[in-house]
Amino acid sequence: MNIEQTLSSLRLHGMSSQWLGLKQAGGLANLSLSEGLELLLQAEAEHRQNSRTQRLIKNAAFRYQACLGEIHYPPQRTSIKNTVHMLSRGEYIERGQGVLITGATGCGKSYIASALGYQGCLLGYKTRYFNMQKLILRLNMARAEGTIFKFMETLAKTHLLILDDFGLSPLEGQPRLDLLEIVEDRHGQKATIIASQLPVSSWYDVIGENTIADAILDRITTTAHRIELSGESLRKNL
Repeated sequence: MNIEQTLSSLRLHGMSSQWLGLKQAGGLANLSLSEGLELLLQAEAEHRQNSRTQRLIKNAAFRYQACLGEIHYPPQRTSIKNTVHMLSRGEYIERGQGVLITGATGCGKSYIASALGYQGCLLGYKTRYFNMQKLILRLNMARAEGTIFKFMETLAKTHLLILDDFGLSPLEGQPRLDLLEIVEDRHGQKATIIASQLPVSSWYDVIGENTIADAILDRITTTAHRIELSGESLRKNL
């Protein structure tokens, strides 16, 4: 068994690829043992980091690809640009804070929410994206299958949870209680992004039932960063 095969059998794929590249380029003779080992270890670390990032992005299940570099900021949106730039560092995720993005259809709220989620994956955070209606269906399915507690636990442990299209229809019965539990589990512990066509002031009516609405809104608005969009889309025309 040669060196490449040995490295591959040990699942050191980054090292194997680097070794093969050095061998083909004839660079092995020009490296000391320590220099060669440093290159191999660096290649393995980068390979594992890239693989983990790709897994995080796949598991996030974004509706479409989006990244912060594709966002266009007209002059009148300087404050939004500053807020997004601040959020791109990921400190809000570490602190378990929320981000509330509101705006009319087509102004870019879903795109910016997904772009922040993608950035979260690049920073190494476990991220999940859900359209609000599909989340309700997923909760109902988990309850019917007897896996609701496991699913709730998964949501509670997710570093960044994105709830898109919030408020398209009123919450009633069990979905309202489920949202309360999700918000309660994450409050001050994990970050949540909520995107909605409706202004935050209208969310009370969407949730309904005064006591539950008060509890939910108190938890998601207290330390949340707000992005209020209007006008044309933030996405560049590529």
